[in-house]
Amino acid sequence: MPSHDVVSWNSIITAYWKNGYLQEAKKLFYSKPNRNILSWNSMITGCVENGCLDEAFQYFKAMPQRNTESYNAMISGFVRWERIKDAGMLFREMPRKNVISYTAIIYGYMKVGEFEKARALFDEMPFKNDVSWMVMISGYADNGWFDEARELYQRMPNKNVVAMTAMITGYFNDGRVEDARTLFDGIRCKDLACWNAMITGYAENGIGEEALKLYLEMVKLAIRPDIFTLVSVTTAFSGLASVKEGRQMHAFVIKYGFEFDLSLCHSLIIMYSKCGSILDAEQAFRQMNGTCLVSRNTIISAFAQHGLYEKAVDFFNQMEVVGVEPDGVTFLSLLSACGHAGKVNKSMDFFDLMVRKYGIHPRPEHYSCLVDILSRAGQLEKASKIIREMPFEADGGVWVALLGACSFYLNIELGELAAKKLGNPHHSGTCVVLSNIYAWAGMWDEVTRMRLQKKEQGVKKQCAYSWMEIGNKVHHHFLGGDLSHPDTSHLEIKSISLQMKALVNIAEIDLLWSGFG
Repeated sequence: MPSHDVVSWNSIITAYWKNGYLQEAKKLFYSKPNRNILSWNSMITGCVENGCLDEAFQYFKAMPQRNTESYNAMISGFVRWERIKDAGMLFREMPRKNVISYTAIIYGYMKVGEFEKARALFDEMPFKNDVSWMVMISGYADNGWFDEARELYQRMPNKNVVAMTAMITGYFNDGRVEDARTLFDGIRCKDLACWNAMITGYAENGIGEEALKLYLEMVKLAIRPDIFTLVSVTTAFSGLASVKEGRQMHAFVIKYGFEFDLSLCHSLIIMYSKCGSILDAEQAFRQMNGTCLVSRNTIISAFAQHGLYEKAVDFFNQMEVVGVEPDGVTFLSLLSACGHAGKVNKSMDFFDLMVRKYGIHPRPEHYSCLVDILSRAGQLEKASKIIREMPFEADGGVWVALLGACSFYLNIELGELAAKKLGNPHHSGTCVVLSNIYAWAGMWDEVTRMRLQKKEQGVKKQCAYSWMEIGNKVHHHFLGGDLSHPDTSHLEIKSISLQMKALVNIAEIDLLWSGFG
């Protein structure tokens, strides 16, 4: 260019910091013969975008004059990096505030859970736009303040798809699945975020089949899914435990070019593990571009859940080779693997290694797992000693583990203590286990007392459900003796039972004759 005006200078400075060349942008800024307020604002925004918040504030303080945009840029920067106190002080100093100023600080207050401050500012705003309403509604909905979110949504003058999406999330968080679906069906122009909210909501509420139906409908409408969609659908498959459909989902991931995304790979590993296909889970792990701590924790946890102790330990040992330091989650998976394999001494070794070598403070779940391992091995006194020496109050998981072992090893004293510590003696599970301990010990008076107590308190045992997959269709929610399904046939069950008994009788005769032989 033969000559440079203030516009061209500002443009090239902004271009540099937008592409990550902040130092070059600074050099150009200081070599610029004349600067206007836009030049200063550009440098403030550039420093904020590149994570240099203190430098941004230095530019702000050095400005010869400031306008509303200067304050907004600095307040937004403070909010973005969660320096809400500084943002609030600057907001109060502003001579002239606009809707952007209010919305930025309201978002900051909602971000750190200061809902009362956010609502007070929202109510005093002289003018509100769609973004202002959205910040308040989303903040309430995402943090469990559903009634407040719904009240604002009903008052919102122009309900757009973003507001509706926020309310869909709020409905799901509140467990109101049907209301979420009704609102979704009423949206004329659905965007990807709206579809994702529904699919994620179904998956997180354990309604995997509906999540999959919605995903297939979305694909038919030629709406291209993103990472969030695929992670949610993969989560839905994990709940259904259907490996065939899971592999089809994996093919979708590869088709859309997301096979190297870490969050999606982690979801695939979890999905395959829950579907019972640990080989596919390991293959998904090996195909990852990089193996971070989360990746290794995920695959070690998968091995632990499948009782593959040696595999879990091998992958743990590889962590040191590749320079990945374990955390508390890693050791929790290792303790779980020890529990499945009955490795009592190794569990103590891993617990000691976690504390002494890596300086990781054990959490309640570590103690719960260790107590469970010792209890299952019949070392109830040792488990009880660990509970007493815990640096914090034992939670329900620890006492449940001890109570279950007491029922197996008939330790009445510790069983009664565990039941008492659980804090809810009228819970059906606690009542049943404690009653069984008394029965196996021949303490029938106590059994009678427990049964009468259950009856008086109205305690009922929760029903367990089963499901099965036939012809690529999953049939859910079967109870014992359930005749509600149209294809139920107890004649087949009786036929199989008779055949089994016949085989057992033949085996007994063969065994008898072999004794004479």
